[in-house]
Amino acid sequence: MKSNIIRAIINLVNNPVTLVSPSLKSSNRVNNIGESLEEYVKNVFSNTFSETDYSKKLEKWNQCFSYFGNQNNPPDFMLINGGDAIEVKKLESKKSDLALNSSYPKAKLFSNSPMITESCKTCEKWDVRDIIYISGVVKNKNLLTLTMVYGVDYAATASVYERIRDLVKDGIAATPTIEFAETNELGRVNKVDPLGITYMRIRNMWHIKNPLNVFDYVYTENSSKAFSFMALINNEKYESFELGDRLELEKLSQKCKNLKIDDVKIKNPNNPVQLKEAKLITFSI
Repeated sequence: MKSNIIRAIINLVNNPVTLVSPSLKSSNRVNNIGESLEEYVKNVFSNTFSETDYSKKLEKWNQCFSYFGNQNNPPDFMLINGGDAIEVKKLESKKSDLALNSSYPKAKLFSNSPMITESCKTCEKWDVRDIIYISGVVKNKNLLTLTMVYGVDYAATASVYERIRDLVKDGIAATPTIEFAETNELGRVNKVDPLGITYMRIRNMWHIKNPLNVFDYVYTENSSKAFSFMALINNEKYESFELGDRLELEKLSQKCKNLKIDDVKIKNPNNPVQLKEAKLITFSI
């Protein structure tokens, strides 16, 4: 069965695992926890929480995902058969913002983007994918919050961010007293000192506010709960999923009192005065 965000939510509700086990792949503590959260999300989408045989888990991941990324190139992974791209961010606290580093927020992911790897571009035949930003707060291996929001409901179009980036870059390059050089980053200022041996790297360091803060006008987390989940899916995207998946989720919400599906209206990231109809899906334990 093809995975998607609806199936992931069903898997999470049916398997309410909130312990994030440390990854064995990294010796760095910060990276370790981040990789652990990524693996947790992989389990959510592939329904492999209970799979203890790692080789079998890999086989199931192979049937669920078409691409696994790395820390420097978004996305973290993509669902098979043209499914959504997924970017996972581990947060230190519920008030923390998402650090996107050199990649500005994306409403959608395009195959011609210079920020993605060649293997990402060629893992399947594709041009554009929706992207889900998934953020989680982990404390002492316990997952406290997990949020899923689509880039198209969270980020403006690429031209908004590229305009600011280019204004900064062009402004520095136009300064007559410095020697500016093009790089894969924002740029570099050469020959800063009289000997001409020092240079300054200029990097993109993008951040975006936590979805819990961005969408606080439709969702308030219940801090008395040990774990809280929130997903926002605009109606156009929600209705694009298989009817059977939607009905299964809606029936599950009728049986599980901690799972709720509410109709809400959210702001258009490109014009906040315009409102979009969406589904707010919440779960807590």
